[in-house]
Amino acid sequence: MEGSEKKEIPVTLEPVSEGDEKILSATSKEGRHPKNNKKKEDRGVEELKKRLEEKEKEAKENYDRLLRTAADLENYKKRAAKEKEDWTKFANEDLIKAILPFIDNLERAANHAQKIVDTGVLVEGVRLTIQQLLQALNRFGLSPFESVGKPFDPALHEAMLVVKTDKHEPNQVVEEFQKGYLLNDRLLRPATVSVSKPPEKEAQASE
Repeated sequence: MEGSEKKEIPVTLEPVSEGDEKILSATSKEGRHPKNNKKKEDRGVEELKKRLEEKEKEAKENYDRLLRTAADLENYKKRAAKEKEDWTKFANEDLIKAILPFIDNLERAANHAQKIVDTGVLVEGVRLTIQQLLQALNRFGLSPFESVGKPFDPALHEAMLVVKTDKHEPNQVVEEFQKGYLLNDRLLRPATVSVSKPPEKEAQASE
């Protein structure tokens, strides 16, 4: 029967516009890569955690190093203080050991002084002991200096007396009361001396 035949409906395909193409493209990308974005975020978090752990480890190592340095410094201060104390106590040990034999000789001389008839022998022994003592002290840098007959020098001499005389040049050391000493060429003790001064001329009689 002719009325029972099926009718075909025509379909028209319209071209997709440029804006619709962009929307479809973005939608397609979002639908295809959600897992990739998640993985990137996870990798970033893991990287930050790793860097944080490294910095924490580095900070702990620096702190431990600081503690060790502070402890070493404190031990050094204690050791230096102890060495300084010992040095102060025993700095003159060698010097004292060198002097002791001469003290022994002088004590023997004093003990036997009353038994000696010839005092000249005693005096000579004491002088010899003094000479040996000065030789020992010279090894430690001690040296006496001569003053008598030399010009007065305030850097080396201490004037105790002024002597009016024409037998010496003016401002010259006449007598030495106590010898002066140098320690390694630096003044240790000045010599106490008397110094010459020209005598005053007699006043002329007034006319």
